[in-house]
Amino acid sequence: MSRIYNFSAGPSILPLPVLEEAAAEFVDYGKSGMSLIEMSHRGKIYSEVNEKTIEMIRKIFGVPDTHKILFLGGGATLQFSMVPMNLLKGGKCDFTLTGSWAKKAYSDAVKVGTANVVFDGKADNYSSLPDAADINVDSGSAYLHMTSNETIGGIQWKDWPDTGNVPIVCDMSSDILSRSVPFEKFGLIYAGAQKNLGPAGVALVIIREDVLESCSEDLTAYLSYKVHAKGNSLYNTPPVFCIYMIMKVLEWLEKQGGLSGAVKMAEERSGMIYGAIDGSGGYYRSPVAKDCRSLMNIVWRLPSEELEKKFISEAASAGMAGLKGHRSVGGCRASVYNAMPVAGAKALADFMADFAAKNG
Repeated sequence: MSRIYNFSAGPSILPLPVLEEAAAEFVDYGKSGMSLIEMSHRGKIYSEVNEKTIEMIRKIFGVPDTHKILFLGGGATLQFSMVPMNLLKGGKCDFTLTGSWAKKAYSDAVKVGTANVVFDGKADNYSSLPDAADINVDSGSAYLHMTSNETIGGIQWKDWPDTGNVPIVCDMSSDILSRSVPFEKFGLIYAGAQKNLGPAGVALVIIREDVLESCSEDLTAYLSYKVHAKGNSLYNTPPVFCIYMIMKVLEWLEKQGGLSGAVKMAEERSGMIYGAIDGSGGYYRSPVAKDCRSLMNIVWRLPSEELEKKFISEAASAGMAGLKGHRSVGGCRASVYNAMPVAGAKALADFMADFAAKNG
């Protein structure tokens, strides 16, 4: 079997051992005589999967008992609505606008209530971030919304502001489980699974108990965090296969050294590719300020769009797919999530050096 290096932003690469284990278990799970996706989500076998996945997230990510872990359908996009619907309750929130995904979350929030912009990166085309200490929130705000890593723009917060009693709500879809976070600062973290956790179709929500208790009581059932928390994410039929795959990915990650292993691999992979960019003598250009470059989504430009097209085509022929930048910004992008082998980053860095030498 021939496997390429998949640098797609999401749905993205999954660990090969996980795919192979899932394939072996797919038809007959645990010698039950049927597939996991055929079973009742309220049966003993799936309940064990659900509980184990929650326990492993808590263990590997270091989630304290003060926070509840939920699995919800709809991806991160549904959370753009659920967060303000549950937390605003006629009040106001603060927002940092750092790129495409932050702007999408903001667009939904203003339809629910008042959202004040405390930082907008529009002036430099969302290519830099302020010092986190310079972010000032209104003490009367229900929360501060941040996007930890902008998948399209390739920028990443390296630190978090001190918001006092105002909880931070954060979209961590594209860098979840790639570094540790100070959970005491966060009232709610959400992440679509399809980048660093598993396949598309489920969102992870980590919500602090006091924030959960303060959520609105005036919502329909599926839109209520309280309903899902009370049902331990089993209020309705959950995305069973996606959650099972997250469990498998977490088992794999634990074998790689857990969170500390993920941090090490992220630094190694990104270091190789940024090294190729910075060492190219200007042939490759990163539009992102060095102090906020993403370790997950690396973006760059070549001297011309024609060369970018040639680069992407030849890279694909060399077994490296998904390197075309998002249609809204163009250029090139390599998404190097937890499942990307370090060898994949090295292969790309070597290809970049060779391409520049031949086409410079």
